[in-house]
Amino acid sequence: MKHTLATLAVIVGLTATAAAAQVPANIAAALADPARPAAETAADAARKPGDLLAFTGVKPGDKVVDLVMGGGYFTRILSVAVGPTGQVYAYQPGEFIAFAANYGKAVKEVPAAYKNVTPLSMNFGALDLPDGLDLVLTVQNYHDLHLGPFPADTAAKVNAEVFKSLKSGGVYLIVDHEAKAGTGIADADTLHRIDIAAVKAEVEAAGFKLESESQLLDIPADPRTANVFDPAIRGKTDQFILKFVKP
Repeated sequence: MKHTLATLAVIVGLTATAAAAQVPANIAAALADPARPAAETAADAARKPGDLLAFTGVKPGDKVVDLVMGGGYFTRILSVAVGPTGQVYAYQPGEFIAFAANYGKAVKEVPAAYKNVTPLSMNFGALDLPDGLDLVLTVQNYHDLHLGPFPADTAAKVNAEVFKSLKSGGVYLIVDHEAKAGTGIADADTLHRIDIAAVKAEVEAAGFKLESESQLLDIPADPRTANVFDPAIRGKTDQFILKFVKP
């Protein structure tokens, strides 16, 4: 059922007493949205979206981008978190849509269910984000900018576009599967992991300042040597969280 702006306003006004005290009411309400698929709410314990989005500082009225939306897990949460006065742009790369039908399905169906979500589906090389953004969030996808089929400057171009589009003080939050220290981008195409130092260097080269890091998704037991889709490690990878800010 398609959410109306009035429905979103009601949801955003809810409180969730079970939510952690540090999670703002708008995010707690988004997590409690009954329209969220059961499979996604079941994943919350591992993915910790409440604490993660609290770390971004997202608030009602914000204009945000879910950069590489995947199945729409964060798009749905962000829609309710920013409320009827906010706007979410759900970006699914054209290359991903061509690769798997499910990506094309998600970029149609998720925005259709939320009045304040706009789909974007151009290729990485043609990425054109709206200006005046408060937040750009990308979760478990930054390494994809270094996949073999893409031009070597894909990450640099995407980071430059994000920098251009964010407001001064806007946040670029990157979450990804961590590779072993010193490996740079070597494991991006094989293990779907990336060295945190490489990400810091690339994003800071685009003009961003690293404001803070979070250990929320640290899993020290992960040796960081296996493909993230390996059943033995899937869902239990060590992940870094970097909060960059546009000066």
